[in-house]
Amino acid sequence: MVCSLANSVRVSVNTKTPPAPASSAPSVSSAGSAPNKSALREPVAKLCRDVLAPLVHADGGILFLVNVTAEDVHIHLGGACAGCPGAAVTRERMLEPALKTVLPKARLHVTTGFRVPEGAEKIDVG
Repeated sequence: MVCSLANSVRVSVNTKTPPAPASSAPSVSSAGSAPNKSALREPVAKLCRDVLAPLVHADGGILFLVNVTAEDVHIHLGGACAGCPGAAVTRERMLEPALKTVLPKARLHVTTGFRVPEGAEKIDVG
């Protein structure tokens, strides 16, 4: 099932997420040091809402977006995904490739379990 999900993500990401125009790049503070956190979070949250959460939900899981920075993205998987041995494959074959379309240089951190990290945003399936 995970392999078919990975192929679905590749197709969905390529068809639903058009390339970002140069003008919509994450904003940089006046000091030029770091991109605005909300500007980084919104494209990742949209990807999670539109593509990833429905796929995770199809297997009985729940996707939470915990934190987004230019260097790291933290996603938590709950529901049927809590403690699932297939979570590593889901990360490598589905979540990482999709994330790389939005933030190519960010590292993905995925946790699983029934205890949701503080500050995590539950991504509902629309």
